[in-house]
Amino acid sequence: MKKSSRLIAGLVGLAGLTLAAAAGAQEKPTPGGTLNMIAQPEPPMLMVGLNTQGPTLYVGGQIYQGLLSYGKDLKVLPSLAKAWEVSEDGLTYTFTIQEGVKWHDGKPFSAEDVVFTADKFLREAHPRWRYIANTYIESITSPSADTVVFKLKRPFSAFLYAFELSSFPVVPKHVYDGTDYRTNPANQTPIGTGPFKFKEWKRGSYIHLVKNEDYWKPGMPHLDELYFRIVPDAASRAVAFEKGAVDVLRGGDVEGFEVRRLSKLDGVTTTTDGWEMYSPLVFMQWNMRKAPFDNKLVRKAIMHAVDRDFVVRNVWFGLGKPAVSPFASTTRFFSDDVSTYPFDLAKAKELIAQSGVKPQEHTIRLMPIPYGTQWDRMAEYVKQQLEQLGFKVDIRAVDAGGWSQALSEWDFDITFNFTYQYGDPALGVARHYLSTNIIKGTPFANNEGYQNPAVDELFLKAASAVDEAEAKAAYAEVQKMITDDVALGWLFEQRNVTIMRDKVKNLVRTGIGVNESMDDVWIAK
Repeated sequence: MKKSSRLIAGLVGLAGLTLAAAAGAQEKPTPGGTLNMIAQPEPPMLMVGLNTQGPTLYVGGQIYQGLLSYGKDLKVLPSLAKAWEVSEDGLTYTFTIQEGVKWHDGKPFSAEDVVFTADKFLREAHPRWRYIANTYIESITSPSADTVVFKLKRPFSAFLYAFELSSFPVVPKHVYDGTDYRTNPANQTPIGTGPFKFKEWKRGSYIHLVKNEDYWKPGMPHLDELYFRIVPDAASRAVAFEKGAVDVLRGGDVEGFEVRRLSKLDGVTTTTDGWEMYSPLVFMQWNMRKAPFDNKLVRKAIMHAVDRDFVVRNVWFGLGKPAVSPFASTTRFFSDDVSTYPFDLAKAKELIAQSGVKPQEHTIRLMPIPYGTQWDRMAEYVKQQLEQLGFKVDIRAVDAGGWSQALSEWDFDITFNFTYQYGDPALGVARHYLSTNIIKGTPFANNEGYQNPAVDELFLKAASAVDEAEAKAAYAEVQKMITDDVALGWLFEQRNVTIMRDKVKNLVRTGIGVNESMDDVWIAK
């Protein structure tokens, strides 16, 4: 494999490293069995190319696959691509795809599917890939049935991080080409290349996936079927696990205090691994197109009015750490040399007075993200703090689809959101601040409407840098600017715990955790 530069070379893992190799030293898998999990909340759809909310990725990750995956150390690993090569100048990326892969409807998978996915489907439907494609990609071609070549306009050091499941789910050209992607009937009966096939979705009850008997990895998957149970109540989810009706609890499935209790049960294993690629960072997102959030002093006041240490300790039961930057502390190029906003209610009130805004004249709609009672409690706390500044606050409760739609259409005042970092700020962070990413149709873009040409320029400079020192300097400066502008209200870095039965083997093997294909997961008898 060729290495194009110091920065790009640092991202490239060994193409020959396979996920199966990591499991080689373990005991022999037992075939068969059913794995019961929870989809919380119930996803609006399973088509990962159109929706990248957590529950969609969790279920859809067993149906669809990306070109690549990533280890817990963020080394690049093969998935639908078995090998890759980067040119010396960092402008040409050549992927060789796996042989003998079929779609769930029996049609052969080829390089043409990858070209269609990249150049048409995701360019139109996926905001993160659209930005990459329009900004960096010159051409995408398939010179042979098993080869795809991406030629870039300029170097993009994070490019090899852009091919995991949520960033680049490969979709079948023969199903979607020439159709309206968003209304295609296949969105309700998804067709992928993954280890499990869609069987049934009984709304409000469960999603049932069954073994792909024609899976491209010999001898896999080991399991016969997967059930993702829909259990709206957090207490009931804890009971379901305790009584054995559910085998796995993902981060956020149960309350923080339940995590402590359930982790101590006999026959139970826990891990915080599997989030290395994502490193989720939670923030308040305000609509800067309207008062009072168009006023920087108001945004600064709100930051001082929210005690992030209290939020982590008392709302999330210690499952996190206060955030100080738009970058998670585990993300490349993180800097803590930024504007800070320690909890200081007197300072917050002083800033409100300086802003000229009269809080009593504003009724703020606070829309919690509908992912459980912890988010609801955080909404109650933020409401209380805003009211101490004199604002009137109405909490607007919505379901997962309603939250996504409202944020996508900019129909909100303030909400909560969290960003996956995707191993590099050019992928996971920049999308929330680039003015070119002020787009409707997704809840994971620059929905707040933040605009700063200097920030745009610095993000582009850093992402195009081939020298690490140059990228580091640009990212340090961009963090200073964004925190001073208070583009978002950064709250905390999440710490997610996966809880599982001891009998569940090989569940968390890579840096994308339970979103990884569960082809090598098995249940000990």
